[in-house]
Amino acid sequence: MEQELSLLPARPVSESQSEMTHMVLPNEANPLGALLGGTLMHWIDLTGALAGHRHAHSLLVTASIDQIDFRIPVQVGEIVILRASVNRAFRTSLEVGVKVWRETLAGDRAHVSSAYLTFVAIDRAFRPHPVPRILPETEEQKRRYQDAGRRREIRQAEIARKKAARSSR
Repeated sequence: MEQELSLLPARPVSESQSEMTHMVLPNEANPLGALLGGTLMHWIDLTGALAGHRHAHSLLVTASIDQIDFRIPVQVGEIVILRASVNRAFRTSLEVGVKVWRETLAGDRAHVSSAYLTFVAIDRAFRPHPVPRILPETEEQKRRYQDAGRRREIRQAEIARKKAARSSR
């Protein structure tokens, strides 16, 4: 089991927060003129990876993405705003939260989607290596830090359950 200890100096959440903005173009839309879900998932992965890279100063691979719900459609010509923040760093992995908004031409904003991604820091030989601890600064960041620990426990329990189910076949 991966431990949360790292000898590297902790880094504040604010150093790695990332934001990406896109205008939805026709080639990114379905026949109804709404942004393709796969394109949004790609943007979520990229934005999360940017925050992770800024924190770890390392190559990262996406290990998992928690459930993604598409709450409302984003139409061609509307703006998509993605914000990512490292919630917690473990020994070689980190959890990044990404929140997505849509902005209409009139300037109205609405929540589109949220996701939690797990990244693993690797070297050029694809071996995992330690990442710096995260230093939550605000009450919101401290809450996200605690929540990330609970989500990790749930993920690890699910992995163990699946492993046990496979071995009993």
